[in-house]
Amino acid sequence: MPLILDTPPSEKESELYEDVREERRRVHHEADVVVVGAGILGSAIATTFARQGRSVILLEKSLKEPDRIVGELLQPGGVAALQKLGLRDCLEDIDAVEVHGYECFYYGEPVMIPYPAEKDTENVWHGQRPQGRSFHHGRFVQKLRGAAMREPNVSIVESTAVSLVKSNMNGQVLGVECKTRGEKDFYFGHLTIVADGYRSIFRNHGTESSSSSHSSKPRKVANREPVAKSKFYGLELHDCPLPAPKHGHVILGSQAPVLLYQIGEHETRVLVDVPTNTPSASVANGGVKGHLRREILPTLPAQVQPSFDAALQRAETPQQMATTDSERVTMSAALKSMPNSFLASTTNSTPGLLILGDALNMRHPLTGGGMTVALNDVLLLSKLLDPTHVQTFADSARVLRILKTFHWQRKNLSSVINILAQALYTLFAANDEELRVLQMGCFRYFQRGGECLKGPTGLLAGLTPQPLVLFYHFFSVALLGIWIYILQGMPRRAPNGKPIAQKTSILTAPMRSLKAPSVFWKACIVIFPYIFAELQT
Repeated sequence: MPLILDTPPSEKESELYEDVREERRRVHHEADVVVVGAGILGSAIATTFARQGRSVILLEKSLKEPDRIVGELLQPGGVAALQKLGLRDCLEDIDAVEVHGYECFYYGEPVMIPYPAEKDTENVWHGQRPQGRSFHHGRFVQKLRGAAMREPNVSIVESTAVSLVKSNMNGQVLGVECKTRGEKDFYFGHLTIVADGYRSIFRNHGTESSSSSHSSKPRKVANREPVAKSKFYGLELHDCPLPAPKHGHVILGSQAPVLLYQIGEHETRVLVDVPTNTPSASVANGGVKGHLRREILPTLPAQVQPSFDAALQRAETPQQMATTDSERVTMSAALKSMPNSFLASTTNSTPGLLILGDALNMRHPLTGGGMTVALNDVLLLSKLLDPTHVQTFADSARVLRILKTFHWQRKNLSSVINILAQALYTLFAANDEELRVLQMGCFRYFQRGGECLKGPTGLLAGLTPQPLVLFYHFFSVALLGIWIYILQGMPRRAPNGKPIAQKTSILTAPMRSLKAPSVFWKACIVIFPYIFAELQT
C-alpha cells in the first residue's frame, strides 16, 4: 500500500498544477465549473469558486460595458455580502454614491426612512450605520469582471451559449454549446451554472438524451415565464438637486411610483413605473413621453422638475457635449425601458446544472433587492459547496442534495425581498379604493417612527432575513390603514393631488367600518399569492 503524506504541495508543484488546469481550460475547454453569463452573479460566483481552488470557465456573449437601467442600487445587505465575499473593492473607483436610506413623498408630504442601526457582529460597517451604494450598473459589472480576470483559476471567454450539452445515459448536463465568432464551440464542466439574466433561454429547459447528436437544443419541461405588469422608463438627470442627497426617493400619488437616486456625483437616475395599458401613455395621448410630461413632471418635487424637463428634451433630441478634457461624448439621453417582472424560484433538480440570478428568480425592482439576493446566493453557495463539504462537483448526486438545501435556506432572505417588493409595489401603485387605504396606512405607519420604521427598513435593506417579521409589519400596516379610514376616511384631493379641506363626522364611522372587511381581504389577496409562490419547490 502506498504511503500517503499530509504534506502540502510545494510552491513549484502548485504552479505546475495551475498551469495544467489552465491548459485544460484553454486547449480542451474543460473545467470544474462553467458559468454562463458574466453579470453581477456570474462574475461574483466565478471569482468565489476560483478562490476556493475550483477551475472556472466564465462565458459572456459581450464583454463590453453594459448600459442598462435598474441594477444600480445595492442595499446594505448586498454591500455586506460583497464584503464577506472579499469583493467590496469592486465598489471603489466607479463614482459610487453612499445611500443612507430613503425619503418617501405621499402626495407631496415627506417622511424620512433611514436604514436602521444594526449590531455589527462581523465588523462590516466599522461602527457606522449600514449603508447602501448606488452607481452606474455597467461600471460595477466591469469591476466584478476585472476581479474574475485577475484570478489564475478563471478563464473568461467571449462566446454565446446556445444550448446545453447532455449525457445520453442519464441526461446530466456536461456543459454548453456556444457560438464563438460564428463558429460552433463546446465548454465542459462538472457543474454548469446558468446566470444569463432575465431573458434566459435556459430557465424553462431540462435535458434530453439525443442518440444522434453530442448536443441538442434544450427541451421545455415547464412554463416558467416571468410575469410583467408594468415597465420602468428611465432617464438620467444631470446635476439634479435632490431633496435628500445620498438617499433614494419614492414619489407616491395618483400615478404609479417614481424612483429617484444618484448614480454618480453629477448623475441621478429617475425610474417611472408605467403599468401596461395606461391610457395616458397610449400613442393617441402622446405615448410614454407625453405621459411623463403631463402626468409625472407636475408631481415631482419642485427642485427636481427642471432637471427632469431637461432630460425629457434631451430624450427627444439627443445631442453632444464636451467633457472637461474636451473629448466629445454622446450624452445618456435616450429614454430606456425595462420590464418589471416577477418569477418565483424553483429547486434546481437537473444533475450538473445550477440556474441562478434573474434566470431563476425575479421580483419588482422597486425595492432594489435583486443584486442583494444574487450576492447573498453566491455567499450561501460558497459555504454549502465549499471544498471541505464537496471535494468535487463530479459528485452530482451530492451536489443536487445540497442544492435542495440551498433552495430552502436562501428563502430566509430571498422570500422577504421578493414578497416585500411585490406587496409594496401593489400598494404604491394603488388603483382602487381598498389599495389606496392600504397605501395610506403604509405611509402613516412610517410616520409613527420607532419599530414601525426600523422593522420595515431592516427588511428593505436586506438586513432582516425573517419572513415572519415581514408578515407582522404588513398586517400591522393593513390594520392601521383600516383604523385611520374608519375614524377619518380618505382625504379628498384636487386634480393636482393636494388634499381638500373637509369635515369628517365620527357619526359616519360605522358606515365606513362596513368597508373594513373588504380592505382586510384585499390585504390578504395582495400578500398570500406571493407567500404561496415562495412555498413551492
